[in-house]
Amino acid sequence: MSDIETLKKELPPFEIFDLIPQYAAAGKIDESKLDLLKWAGVYPQRPQEDGFLMMRVKVPTAELSAQTMRVVAGIAEDFGRGLLDVTDRQAFQFHWLRIENIPEILSRLETVGLHTRGACGDTVRAVIASPLAGLDARERIDVRPIAAAMEGSLSGNTEFEDLPRKFKISITAVPELEGIHHINDVGFLAHEVNNEVGFDVWVGGGLGAVAHLARRLGVFIRPDQVIEVGRAIAGAYRDHGYRVNRKKSRLKYLIKDIGPEKFREIMETEYLGYKLQSGPAAPVARFGGSDVLGINPQRDGLNYVVLSTTVGRIDPGKARALASLSDRYGKGVLRTTAFQNMMIPHVKTEDLDALVAELQLLDLAPKATLRGTTIACTGTQFCRLALTETKARVAGMIDLLEPLHSDLDVPLVINLTGCSNACTRYQVADLGFMGAQRASKGGAEGEFDEVYNVHLAGSIGQAERLGSKLKGVVPAERLTEYTDKVITDFKAHKTPGESFVEYADRMGQERFLPDSVLTEGVLDKAGVLA
Repeated sequence: MSDIETLKKELPPFEIFDLIPQYAAAGKIDESKLDLLKWAGVYPQRPQEDGFLMMRVKVPTAELSAQTMRVVAGIAEDFGRGLLDVTDRQAFQFHWLRIENIPEILSRLETVGLHTRGACGDTVRAVIASPLAGLDARERIDVRPIAAAMEGSLSGNTEFEDLPRKFKISITAVPELEGIHHINDVGFLAHEVNNEVGFDVWVGGGLGAVAHLARRLGVFIRPDQVIEVGRAIAGAYRDHGYRVNRKKSRLKYLIKDIGPEKFREIMETEYLGYKLQSGPAAPVARFGGSDVLGINPQRDGLNYVVLSTTVGRIDPGKARALASLSDRYGKGVLRTTAFQNMMIPHVKTEDLDALVAELQLLDLAPKATLRGTTIACTGTQFCRLALTETKARVAGMIDLLEPLHSDLDVPLVINLTGCSNACTRYQVADLGFMGAQRASKGGAEGEFDEVYNVHLAGSIGQAERLGSKLKGVVPAERLTEYTDKVITDFKAHKTPGESFVEYADRMGQERFLPDSVLTEGVLDKAGVLA
């Protein structure tokens, strides 16, 4: 067994919560138990020797009150040097924390119903719930009660505290818009069959160095079966998943080896005790890949407004301002999204102009252009695994490119991550950038330059595919130039309404090779490689 597998057998992981007060009082963490802090949502921050920590906080059903937002802002201000991130799993993330601060932070979170139990570690992570739930007229069912029950039954449960690796669940209800189920270990996707609402179930999705899109179990289950089916899948993974090599321990490897049919048989026979009803696939997601940005009508005549952060980073002042805006123009409710953005629902039509004007002053306007469709991971600023800087670099790129490309008539999804772990899904973006390093030309031995591999035209919506890794790399200092040239060419030669995936397929991969695009004058007026 790996060291972490041995450690999990020595101390049940969720018992780390009992040790945190001791570590805080001593001002020091027992290094032998350091990895178990993940189950409390806590990681060492880069550089580890400085002793700072980062923390993820789950937002159940992706919904929080204005008061909760103020408490989160206060924690970031008091303990995290004013830094607050919205993650691509609808959570909040703090940085610059000390172990001495953790008990007080947990106590503050508890007062507003938030917690970190199972936010990280080899367990059921935060359940992704559709941010459109209960709002959009196109949804089949409001998934919030199911997501809340699933969070309570699976995530943070000691039955599932020792899984082979992390385990991610999504539950969505607008098949035409949401494709997030493709990249989760389990995805529940609501649709209708013969006028009955139920769920299509997908298993084995996961990105990283070896990426797999989820595959259908081939079932159609009732809403009241979702929790027990979720528990059965988690149990089957716990008991049958691989534990020898952590690089091959995710559910996707088990599904790849035995297939969804055999996995279904195992869960039905050993964990459910009955056979599930077979059924057809849910409709293909024609959008997917990013948020439904901007102003959208609710089924009740009000509106929800999805506002664009910049790569998920906000500060306490903006967080408090959002809380106040939700009180003034909504019902004191906010939501987080799986694409590092936020939402204010329940806005009257006559208040929309005023709300948008105030959001613009905060640089959080609901723009349906690059700012809202670009995500980036934590990067070398804080992450021990990252190879490149991410958030500041991408934010600077967006600041430069958004005014130049505000006339895009379709969403363009840009996902950038600082290593191969795909925390921000580079394989399923129109333009996916994966951080890497290469030996510095002309530099001293051991010096490296930051570069990005390009993954082209992946999609969890329309195309349902992984992007193609292109030959060559983009130097970090030319990332903005490369992106600008590709978008400029796309706008100049696309047909009306043509998506980037369709355009890339029509033009061919050679057109987008980094070495070619970054050559001066590579595209002539006819759009043919010179």
